[in-house]
Amino acid sequence: MMRYMLLGRRTGIRVSNLILGTGVLGKAGGYGAEPADVRAILRGYAEAGGNFIDTSDAYQQGQSEIAIGEFIAANRDDFVIASKYSRSAMPDPGVAALGAHRKAMVQSVEASLKRLETDRIDLYLVHMDDGVTPVEEIARGFDDLVRAGKILYGGFSNMPAWRISTAAATANLRGWAPIAAIQVEYSLLQRTTEHELLPMADELGLGVMAYSPLAGGLLTGKYRKGETGRVTSFKGSVAHEDAGGGATVIDAVLAVADETGATPGQVAIAWVMARGVHPIIGPRTHTQLEENLAAATLELSADQLRRLNEVSSVPGGYPHELLAVQRTKLMAAR
Repeated sequence: MMRYMLLGRRTGIRVSNLILGTGVLGKAGGYGAEPADVRAILRGYAEAGGNFIDTSDAYQQGQSEIAIGEFIAANRDDFVIASKYSRSAMPDPGVAALGAHRKAMVQSVEASLKRLETDRIDLYLVHMDDGVTPVEEIARGFDDLVRAGKILYGGFSNMPAWRISTAAATANLRGWAPIAAIQVEYSLLQRTTEHELLPMADELGLGVMAYSPLAGGLLTGKYRKGETGRVTSFKGSVAHEDAGGGATVIDAVLAVADETGATPGQVAIAWVMARGVHPIIGPRTHTQLEENLAAATLELSADQLRRLNEVSSVPGGYPHELLAVQRTKLMAAR
């Protein structure tokens, strides 16, 4: 069922095309999977051939990492584990425990290694840009952890393209461990990622992990049926809505789902995969997992992709729109 792809061009690791996101594996945050479902989700993902699991110390106050550690203990080397720091696993962390700085990095990686019951984390990412820590400090911190054998690769999540590219260039120039991947929000309802972050990743050879490919469940159409989920449980945490242009996009996804016989959620995930990006699925139940996994082999037609692209397109903004006009004029003049 699962297919495998290289994680960018800065590593030789082959990972499954669907990443298992584990933000809801636990109940410490109030909303999440029950213990029996946590085990069933991890087992079901592995049985389907999945080998790439994404977590964070902040997910369910560390419960997610603990569950993963227990699950992979018997065959750790079969999995690629990504975790993140900067938000802390503590429910009420002190100021010094938060942020992207070296102190937070070191104390967080040590705690995550214990919860994951492993001697190294395969991919370690900054979870959020704090806006103040120099990226050179972060890149050097990753290099130190790589040399110490505590992580294999470093990466960035939720950070501007110019900050990431500076870190990658600095690491290359100074012979530090290369920046390997980024994690970004990307879906049919969030395509501004295409302006700077995706072109940067392609240019630098970074692997791209896309969270929220279902836009908090909106692209499944379930909220139109009165069902509950992240949008209803965490009001204000999902920036998109089933209104205006968003409603038009969801209508298009539902139409393609009818044509393919797939579910709307599977169509939304397949669209992300067609962009050459690794979607991060975040099921809360085993049933949701099975539905998500079916997207691994769903291929949309060129016409279906074109229609979805057109209905979800976003303005390029400056300087992209200006350059597009000037390039068109240049080509016409030839």
